Amino acid sequence: MKKQYMKENKKELIKLISKITVALAVFVFVLINYKKLVNIDVREIVSAAPSLLPAVLSVLAVYFVKGLVLVIPASLVYISVGMAFSPMTAVLVNIAGILVEFTASYLFGLFLGGDYINKMMQKQKYGKKILEMQENKKDASVFLMRFITVFPLDFVSLFLGSSKYNFGKYILFSFLGLAPRVILFTILGDKIYDYIPMKLIMTVCLFAIPVIVIAVIIKNVADKKRKKNESTENAADKAETK
Repeated sequence: MKKQYMKENKKELIKLISKITVALAVFVFVLINYKKLVNIDVREIVSAAPSLLPAVLSVLAVYFVKGLVLVIPASLVYISVGMAFSPMTAVLVNIAGILVEFTASYLFGLFLGGDYINKMMQKQKYGKKILEMQENKKDASVFLMRFITVFPLDFVSLFLGSSKYNFGKYILFSFLGLAPRVILFTILGDKIYDYIPMKLIMTVCLFAIPVIVIAVIIKNVADKKRKKNESTENAADKAETK
């Protein structure tokens, strides 16, 4: 019994050391390459590739790194990809890229675990708000946090991964929430604000949030009513059986 206990403790210690080592490695990498990361030139990377496939793979690699280091500006990548490829190719590359990014951040959060990520979230000004939204609205909160993009995308992904949120739902709601923005930035670039003023974007978001919240409340009430009816029917069936 004592040997088994020591063996389990050793495993936990190895896990903890590996998590700390990986987290420190990422931190040091960001610290050393911060200026390069925040000013990354995707067009230069694409132009250096010998053909389309290596160019696409290079961009996907950038997205993968983005999902881990958390400092590469999202809009910078979307716009740069839009300028480096033809419109249709750029849209497809960016969509594939955000899926790679979401997966990388989710798996990184899953690896680091809930305790570490929760502590990190509590230290951030938006961290507590993310925790509250996820606790109260669950599935809808994932869509909202992607759609209104108030919260850093990769921090949200880290949290959802660490909390072991259903991966299928995570990818679906993340994609639905962010895809419209990615497509617009890819096609229109920074001129998006000339065609669609920020005031209009914020107005749409402000109207969309209560609509989604009301829909979630109605769904929750309907689910509770359905469960109550099912439990009543089950109780009646048991009474008849007796």
